[in-house]
Amino acid sequence: MTLTIRLIAFLALAFATGVVPASDLVERGRYLTLAGDCASCHTTRGGAPFSGGRVIGTPFGAIPAPNLTPDRDTGLGAWSADDFYRAMHNGKGHDDRSLYPVFPFTSYTKVTRADTDAIFAYLKSLPPVKRASIEPILRWPYSMRSLIASWRLLYFDEGEFVHDPKRSAAWNRGAYLVQGLGHCNECHANRNAFGAMVSEPYLAGGIIPVQNWYAPDLSMGPNGGLAGWSEADVVALLKTGRSAKGTAFGPMAEVVLQSTQHLTDDDLAAMATYLRSLPERDPPAQRESAANARDLARTGQKVYVEQCADCHGVDGHGKGDAYPPLDLNASVTEPTGINAIRMVLSGGFAPATRDNPRPYSMPPFSQKLSDDDAAAVVTYIRQAWSNKAASVSPNDVRAYKSTPGG
Repeated sequence: MTLTIRLIAFLALAFATGVVPASDLVERGRYLTLAGDCASCHTTRGGAPFSGGRVIGTPFGAIPAPNLTPDRDTGLGAWSADDFYRAMHNGKGHDDRSLYPVFPFTSYTKVTRADTDAIFAYLKSLPPVKRASIEPILRWPYSMRSLIASWRLLYFDEGEFVHDPKRSAAWNRGAYLVQGLGHCNECHANRNAFGAMVSEPYLAGGIIPVQNWYAPDLSMGPNGGLAGWSEADVVALLKTGRSAKGTAFGPMAEVVLQSTQHLTDDDLAAMATYLRSLPERDPPAQRESAANARDLARTGQKVYVEQCADCHGVDGHGKGDAYPPLDLNASVTEPTGINAIRMVLSGGFAPATRDNPRPYSMPPFSQKLSDDDAAAVVTYIRQAWSNKAASVSPNDVRAYKSTPGG
């Protein structure tokens, strides 16, 4: 029985009897936790699912994710559905303390009460695991929880998603998933000095704090990060981790692995429909190519032919499903150049998904290339073929190496 038929049957029975079958509610909650990618943060390596303990790094310190299993002493066992809705919708815990916004209640506030109830029912169905929470380790003054009240006043807009009657059902579903449960803007946005998302323009891309990956602009319109992508390209990336336009690496690979590959084709198509509606962006500022940048690109072309062309093609179009294209690849042309530098130096792995169980990996070249050569080849691929991104310098490569994990 398809998910659509199950939901129709679920709604019909609920309407007729006023009672929601517990098994259907739990199953719907399980699906919604996948859409929200809840397990990624709330499961530590080697730990029981949803039992917490994974430490989330922020520019202000480290915040461990709490236990979501129904253990009464250390998890959600003493919580009510009202408590859980308040946490999701308002960012307040069982004890009414303000939650740190590393928990994305700034997006989850859009989730409906019916969906938070389903998620809570699923979490309550899990085996209880006793795992005490670890206290956050934050620098002063960020360790003063009372300051969150001011932060909330400035940067938190509470409110469930409002259906737009002028838009299609698919657009509304996609907007609900992208803005709310999927909390895409939590990564795909710049943040100010206080860690708040810069939401205008929406989903315009930004550096992920601490992780130092650039999450690209998600507009599919002119000058957007996904300009030239079709809805089918977006669906393919979210479902398999690869598409004709690029491959998911870094944090996005984990999102595909843990979350989006498990969503229905209808929901993935709805997300693509919504992204296609994002407004076009202003043209990027044009930079004149300095002489040293031109020299870098010429050197980079030689490095590319020797080290990269066998896989990615002399024309930058890649090779089938194995090696992604570099021409018009959003990860290559993003504004900072950090993603291309990371991939050249450190390599990476696409997610092993149900529809792409044995993905090809990108080997690291940090032992083969000098800082000058790495900057040269990144500059070349950012400016070759149809790409028109700014050059990077050897100092940019050295700056990446000096960051944690670089």
